Amino acid sequence: MNTSLILIIVTTALVNNVVLSQFLGICSFLGVSKQIKTSASLGGAVIFVMAISSAVANLLYTFLLEPLHLEYLETIVFILVIAALVQIVEMFLKKTSPAIYQALGIYLPLITTNCAVLGVAITNVQNGYGFIESVTAGIGTAVGYTIAIVLLAGIRERIDESSIPAPFRGAPVVLLSAALMAIAFMGFGSLSL
Repeated sequence: MNTSLILIIVTTALVNNVVLSQFLGICSFLGVSKQIKTSASLGGAVIFVMAISSAVANLLYTFLLEPLHLEYLETIVFILVIAALVQIVEMFLKKTSPAIYQALGIYLPLITTNCAVLGVAITNVQNGYGFIESVTAGIGTAVGYTIAIVLLAGIRERIDESSIPAPFRGAPVVLLSAALMAIAFMGFGSLSL
């Protein structure tokens, strides 16, 4: 693996974490992060959807939208690609793992409207990434999302076992934890290869 691909993975997963520095995908980040198992399952689904949607979006943009000068349709086309992939993941989980399907609930179909997934596809086009770079950025971003949501789930599980003053219980302590995580991830900004 060459250095530029490693740099893309490190940058997208840690330095420019989609949730903690770009603030995309916050809804599912806060909604599903109550248990580590559920968070990891959603992270796996997001990894699959982001990797495949990055690949398909790149191919469609490069071989269809750009040659036909239809670049202005990129958002609509990317949303359709993401929606189709989420439907495939939803059917797969419903058949193979009904418990995880139930645990993810409404957040699984909401991957379709998760701005993080769409954001990666659009960012890949804006950065001029080729096919390999787009897939790498998609995987790196999804891994960063998964790291963040699993870490927050671990923190929330510990918080549930702690005695916290009444005014801080629930959303306030979760938002405070997420803010502290964002500050901690800022430390990755000094990484350079």
